[in-house]
Amino acid sequence: MDFSFSSDQNELRTLVRQILLDNCTPEHLKQVGRTDSGTDLALWKTLADAGAVGIGLPESAGGGGLGITESSIVLEEIGRAAAPVPALAVIALAGPALAAKPELLKGVADGDVIVTAAIHEPVGDVFAPTTVVVDGRLSGTKVCVPHGLLAARFVVTAADGLYVVEADEPGVTVSRQDTTTGVPDAMVEFDGAKASCLGGPDAVVALIDWGIAGSCVMLSGACDAALRLTAEYTKNRRQFDKQIASFQAVSQRAGDSYIDTEAVRLTAWQAIWRLDTGHPAAEALMTAKFWAAEGGWRVMHAAHHLHGGMGVDRDYPLHRFFLMHKQLELQLGSAQPSLLRLGRMMVGS
Repeated sequence: MDFSFSSDQNELRTLVRQILLDNCTPEHLKQVGRTDSGTDLALWKTLADAGAVGIGLPESAGGGGLGITESSIVLEEIGRAAAPVPALAVIALAGPALAAKPELLKGVADGDVIVTAAIHEPVGDVFAPTTVVVDGRLSGTKVCVPHGLLAARFVVTAADGLYVVEADEPGVTVSRQDTTTGVPDAMVEFDGAKASCLGGPDAVVALIDWGIAGSCVMLSGACDAALRLTAEYTKNRRQFDKQIASFQAVSQRAGDSYIDTEAVRLTAWQAIWRLDTGHPAAEALMTAKFWAAEGGWRVMHAAHHLHGGMGVDRDYPLHRFFLMHKQLELQLGSAQPSLLRLGRMMVGS
């Protein structure tokens, strides 16, 4: 069986990678980081003009009408550049959830409108939300909503299903939550806000599954970029008139990072393939999430250790991958809860 990408998919990857290379320079990203939103909206618009933002959205909404695989290629490249754009929120979460209602996606594929998903609550499991809807009115609090300050509408998980709420609806309060990445999240409080149903509990699971796959493939790109930075640095850094890459301890640590990076990549793409082809994907998703969290953690820490003092220089790009990993590691369940959920699946409880 051939699991390689098609020529069109490879061309898509090349296009997105080139756009990101041209735009995500350290100097430019420092300027973006000083803005209130911490988000590169100009880059997001450039990606949209190239068709990357709406690649997986229905054609009726101005998208490309392609599948999860193509969307994941875009996400992996965005993770590889640690680009401060609302990729996870739009491409992996709210966009697919709103696909059945293209009128709610107007302007999204063009990069003019941002939509996001409100999933996390102050306490509890993302798979068991406690937000409630009574007579079409939604009440509850969601935290760490990605790019929630910029969103025009929210896809919200509730106890009985999935809903969409307009950001300017009475009863919606959006507050800034600063994160370590420099790109703020939002706390969104719903107090009897008018909500439209998108689906039942199965729709909640589908949203979370897509979000997990998206976050894992973004971390695949980030791990690969951090590993390549480390390889270049250790080849050029010299001690005792030798490249430090030639030292056994350094090469062994880098070798372990390569193994972890491959595990993150392969488990992420296995989960994406199963989702895209309609195969059962629950165990594959939890496996991917565990590797992205645990294996990715080892990759990022090894990269910093092998860089020495350079690894903590914020003018050097490595810290962006570390911070992206830390945020995505905790989104939608970190290593331990993912492993526990996987264990329960395997024993059938």
